[in-house]
Amino acid sequence: MEARLGSVVDELERILAPGQVDAGEVSLRRYAVDQAPVIDFQLPLAVVFPESVEDVQAVVRACAGTGVAVVPRGAGTGVSGGAHATRNCIVLSLERMDRILALNPDDETAVVEPGVVNAVLNDAAAAHGLMYAPDPASFRSSTIGGNVATNAGGLRCAKYGVTRDSVLALDVVLADGSLIHTGHQTFKGVAGYDLTGLFVGSEGTLGIVVGVTVRLKYLPRDVHTVAAFYPDFRQAAAGVLAVGRARVQPAIMELLDGGTLAQLDDIHGSDLTTRGCSLLLIQTDGYGAAAEAQVVRDVLLASGAAVTTEASAEAERLVELRRHSRGVEVDDEYRVGEDVAVPRSRLVDYIAALEAMAPGHGVHLKVVAHAGDGNLHPTFWIDRTGGGVDAGALERLQRVLDESITAALAMGGTITGEHGVGQYKLRWLGQEQPEPVRELQRRIKELFDPEGILNPGKAI
Repeated sequence: MEARLGSVVDELERILAPGQVDAGEVSLRRYAVDQAPVIDFQLPLAVVFPESVEDVQAVVRACAGTGVAVVPRGAGTGVSGGAHATRNCIVLSLERMDRILALNPDDETAVVEPGVVNAVLNDAAAAHGLMYAPDPASFRSSTIGGNVATNAGGLRCAKYGVTRDSVLALDVVLADGSLIHTGHQTFKGVAGYDLTGLFVGSEGTLGIVVGVTVRLKYLPRDVHTVAAFYPDFRQAAAGVLAVGRARVQPAIMELLDGGTLAQLDDIHGSDLTTRGCSLLLIQTDGYGAAAEAQVVRDVLLASGAAVTTEASAEAERLVELRRHSRGVEVDDEYRVGEDVAVPRSRLVDYIAALEAMAPGHGVHLKVVAHAGDGNLHPTFWIDRTGGGVDAGALERLQRVLDESITAALAMGGTITGEHGVGQYKLRWLGQEQPEPVRELQRRIKELFDPEGILNPGKAI
């Protein structure tokens, strides 16, 4: 068996150019994980760096039928373990496939390779008065291919939707090394089943995305940002619903609790915690941005907030701080950031449940939320004293995670709004999806990947 696995690496080194296959210890460890907690640490057999579609096809063909799995990877910014190495795998890093192949301002579309960084595409589109709307917090480093794999969202989801809403077509290498094109170049198109929508969010388990055609949006001519400080988190969540009842559509609607404000103060030297125990950030855009922002201010003032009274550079700076509100920590067994979503009408209820369950289990909690679409990111953690933890602390952390997921599902929510299931969230998938649905997904997986070599043990 070891000889056969080694022969695959030898074959990859033979068919690819020098420097495209790396089996060195440093690279194996670096590319073995993304930013999620590690459940079962495995080193890949090698890390492979394709530079063309043909390279990807050659790699997949070399691995097909040998028992060597292929784990696709973008920038490694995922937080659900979707890019964690599995047993007897090669990690297929698509970072060198980073060309913008076409950008058509009149059609308002772009064609990119999977390794193009989100921010790079946005910079190129901005020169034509356009933007690529999905903007995960990691947009300065995460890749379009990785965004497609997880159906990533971001701050602008409230108005512009998630990645799937901006993807028109895909080029995909299947498990036998063949290449298919799905979708269309037009904004509308309903011919056949929506295979493009199926691949988006499939986390590399059905095929390897090697090309993406995206729809671009107009870069707003005017942007207004409103910052509203509240005495408590639940009152701020109620403010979200009040804005919705005013029938204003913000582009960004973000909610930060007191723990997050304290962390930002500590990192950036700001004084947010002196101004309130929760912060609601709302951004309107377009030609009606000023009028919509004024409606937002009026609504939030009536709901008891301390609100910025005019277009505010400080408020825009706070949006940038929000993008970095995960801080410098990386999730591990002692600290886990979650990604649940609930109907917006249940935001207040869910936040109340979180605030009750954390102290009940003796763990710490901070929460940020894409409040415009009900997507919350609660982070639970336990203290480590002298490098260790008190007896039972890890068990308490796992119990509160389980309880937070159960509570979200009971309110009509989901176990993941935008980060994907990956490896880490498989333990909860059965609570959301009944067995007949999961079996249907397994059959789809078997149809596309009969040998089970594409990112096994993830997503489903």
